[in-house]
Amino acid sequence: MEIGRIAGRLALASIGALALMVAGVAKGRSDEPKKGDTRRAELGGAVVLETLYIPPGEFMMGSTPQEKLWATGIEGGAQAGTERESYEGPAPRLTRVPHGFWMGRTEVTVGQFRRFTEATGYITDAEKPGGKTQCFNPKWTGYKLSTQVTHPWEPMPGKSWRDPNFQFPLRDEFPVVCVSWTDARAFCEWLTKHERESGRLPATLEYRLPLEAEWEYACRGGSKESLYYWWGNELDEGEGRLNISAVDFLPDRKRKWPLGSAPWSDGFSFVAPVDHFGERGRNGFGLADMCGNVWEVVLDHFDPKGGHEAPNLVADNYRPVCRGGNYFDVPGNARCAVRLGLAGPHYSDSRDGFRICVGPPFRPSR
Repeated sequence: MEIGRIAGRLALASIGALALMVAGVAKGRSDEPKKGDTRRAELGGAVVLETLYIPPGEFMMGSTPQEKLWATGIEGGAQAGTERESYEGPAPRLTRVPHGFWMGRTEVTVGQFRRFTEATGYITDAEKPGGKTQCFNPKWTGYKLSTQVTHPWEPMPGKSWRDPNFQFPLRDEFPVVCVSWTDARAFCEWLTKHERESGRLPATLEYRLPLEAEWEYACRGGSKESLYYWWGNELDEGEGRLNISAVDFLPDRKRKWPLGSAPWSDGFSFVAPVDHFGERGRNGFGLADMCGNVWEVVLDHFDPKGGHEAPNLVADNYRPVCRGGNYFDVPGNARCAVRLGLAGPHYSDSRDGFRICVGPPFRPSR
């Protein structure tokens, strides 16, 4: 899937769809969806994908200097002295999402992605000849910080979403990983066609990756405050809500991930089943695992100066944004405002997955 120029007519179509949706909300039509309404996509084989309606609204995008200081402090555990926190922008800024949309209650699962590949024969970037994906090296024993620094993640041929090298059996309810931005968009395109053919999806909407502004708005769960996490600023209140680096032994080891971690066991040193934490793990919009578990790739191109209110879709050298942190991250790296840029649209990693949304079309052209 090549990233070419953004077609002007697509942009105009997106703006038109947006205007129609906003106008409908303004008129207060009785058939307009309401916060928490659900939409179910039938993928076949009794596999269902559920999305929840997120109404238009506004939020504070980014983080404060105080939040960045906490993230790189003793409790947050993020590495001080890097530019990573600067990606969140210099200060929170009021950001508006003028249209309603549906967001996946959970990250896309292994079982859901399998239905896509069974229906289409799709081959992911990691599975193609010469393909590879970043995976955990089970021979890794530590960073060796005082001598030669070694990292636990290596590019591995022969690994993919079918075998992310976790060292334990893959389960259908795990979030799918080792899929690229290109793979995620292919899943969305298939699901759009599938649901339109079934008569369940109008032509004005499509399944796609969320925009960065949509993602952070959804992550914050309706709060208009600049909070570290969707539940507030206290890390201790996150116990039983998310899967990050915590007091959990690595497979076949008597040691946990080194460096900073949450001071409790969340039950998983790697991925957790989606929505494992139930109601306590869902934010104000009812969305599960918005912080932690796996990084979620979104539609926008990465701007190191901060996220954008409008779609940031460039013509060349696309670097997709990923949001939310993952099972390996320290607490300071799994906040609502955290954002990173991937190496490119075909990059994949056993810490990265995706969540879909349903909304007006915003598509970089091929």
